Amino acid sequence: MSETSPLTVLCISTYEKGQAFIRECKRQGCRVLLLTLDKLRDANWPWEAIDDTFYIPREIGREDLMKGVSFIARTEHLDRIVALDDFDVETAAMLREHLRVPGMGETTARYFRDKLAERMKARNFGILVPDFVHVVNDQRIREFAQATPLPWILKPRSQAAAIGMKKIEHADELWPAIEELTDRRSFYLLERFVAGDVFHVDAIVWEHEVVFQAMHRYGQPPFQVAHGGGVFTTTSVAKADPAWAALEKINRDVLRTFGIARGVTHTEFIRSAADGRFLFLETSARVGGAFIVDLVEAETGVNLWREWAGLEIAGEEGDYACPAAQDRYAGLVLTLARQASPDTSAYTDPEIVFRVNKPNHAGLIVASSDRDRVDALVKDYAARFMQDFNAFAHVSALERRQGAMRSPGP
Repeated sequence: MSETSPLTVLCISTYEKGQAFIRECKRQGCRVLLLTLDKLRDANWPWEAIDDTFYIPREIGREDLMKGVSFIARTEHLDRIVALDDFDVETAAMLREHLRVPGMGETTARYFRDKLAERMKARNFGILVPDFVHVVNDQRIREFAQATPLPWILKPRSQAAAIGMKKIEHADELWPAIEELTDRRSFYLLERFVAGDVFHVDAIVWEHEVVFQAMHRYGQPPFQVAHGGGVFTTTSVAKADPAWAALEKINRDVLRTFGIARGVTHTEFIRSAADGRFLFLETSARVGGAFIVDLVEAETGVNLWREWAGLEIAGEEGDYACPAAQDRYAGLVLTLARQASPDTSAYTDPEIVFRVNKPNHAGLIVASSDRDRVDALVKDYAARFMQDFNAFAHVSALERRQGAMRSPGP
């Protein structure tokens, strides 16, 4: 990249996020373009780091979007196209293939968005997953129901967090739930509900190799928080914990199998309460939501947004070196709040390193070299948050807002 011809990066985001990514691209000398929704014209974008902005309606069609971005390409040489939000991963892949821009194509992108494609790919390569069936063929659904113990989860193939999921507790609930999907049933899968601890692994991949991983365990599974309320928490997994080694291996297996060459990933696994085995749940080619980026940075000193920008800029022919990670423990406590601007000033422990500043959200991140101290603070704060701030908006309300408030979740 020379001073006379900087890389041009088109960032696509239908949600307000990725400010650190945009700023890092600009800091490294890129020309930065932003493609976002009409309704986000007044969002808190880092305008000082953006060279031009383009707006689209939410319901724009595939062909119209291709034509629109192709029009931009008449005067802008697009070197990179990057999806900053999970819902834009497939869009960016489609545009890369259409304009022959380097990066993940549509086939690989499927494995980081489509839960059915993820399940099938993982199972075919010997990676454990919950038993599942595609909600398309009646006979196969009946066979699954007869062979698989309740409860089951009916879930959309291409949503984020717990949006659209339905827990089936009794067999007679299944077919009415499927019939409610009408002609969209093929966009869903049905899987066995596995009880256990849910973990997330946030990673950096360079030239098909995992060069950074951070392991954390949710206090309650995101599905439970989204559908039943409560406070979202997640804390570091110690490297001495046997779970670390198990997660490191299965995460590498998943990412190698799914074929990501470069990028950041957020992947979830469950440790079955029945037998202790780790099963793959889902992955994504983006940073984790719900302030997980800030949690990882508090623990390791590595900011995944900025590292992702470096990966994209390096591209197929450049060099990238992952920074050395600090060795600390961190925990995140987060809740939807009944107050518009929650006041967390009563929380004064010196381990607090980050306070969430978002309307109707209360959140804190703590970090320390003492794992027990982190665990104790997270437990204490979760109980206090229930009294001081907690409000519950069922996930169906979030769906009506098209995922506008996606935390907690992946």
